Amino acid sequence: MGKKKLARFRELGSLEKVFQPPLEEIFQKNYHLKGRWKKEVFGNDYPLVLELGCGKGEYTTGLARKYPTMNFMGLDIKGARMWTGARTARDEGLGNVAFLRTRIDFINSFFARDEIEEIWITFPDPQEKRRRMKKRLPGALFLNKYREILKDGGKVHLKTDNRELYLDTLEMVRYNDLPLVRHSDDVYSEDWEDETVSIQTYYEKIFLTEGIKINYICFRLPAGKKIKEVTHESE
Repeated sequence: MGKKKLARFRELGSLEKVFQPPLEEIFQKNYHLKGRWKKEVFGNDYPLVLELGCGKGEYTTGLARKYPTMNFMGLDIKGARMWTGARTARDEGLGNVAFLRTRIDFINSFFARDEIEEIWITFPDPQEKRRRMKKRLPGALFLNKYREILKDGGKVHLKTDNRELYLDTLEMVRYNDLPLVRHSDDVYSEDWEDETVSIQTYYEKIFLTEGIKINYICFRLPAGKKIKEVTHESE
């Protein structure tokens, strides 16, 4: 590991509202802040929104600037990237931002039922070699994890440069008859008033300069509905 990454890892541990629990604290256990993030970390009862696979935390901090009466938390396993968002939150005094360094597989160890208002999945690994398989963050396995922590009918947002991931997710939403809020295969061609969609990550800006279209889908997860992977007659 390079000196720059090591320095960032060291500083990350000293930044406020950054949590890096070791595996033994969460594996098949409940983290001590489960169900208590708003009260004990943010000191309020505002809605809590997650960004999964947050990378540098551009969406986490961008949403926090727009909505000061909401709480936002970025999750990722890569601390060197998360350092950027944590530093930004500190430097700008964004008290409604926190970061959690963990694998998303363990999300149910951290959050209680109805604790989360919305989930953002921004430019995830499309797992193209595992099409329709469990590793996709907007796949059925993970959606069933999310519905256990989202409030009933809470929104899930997916933003991606990968058209196949977008189409597969759209197919799964329709296959499971989930409430579809809106979607687009070219979000910046739409005349939407929702400014949250216009927040741009570092990589998204690169995609746009290369002429790559950005896809977006927003849907709701009913609490009592089990999500199934799409199956086709030939399978």
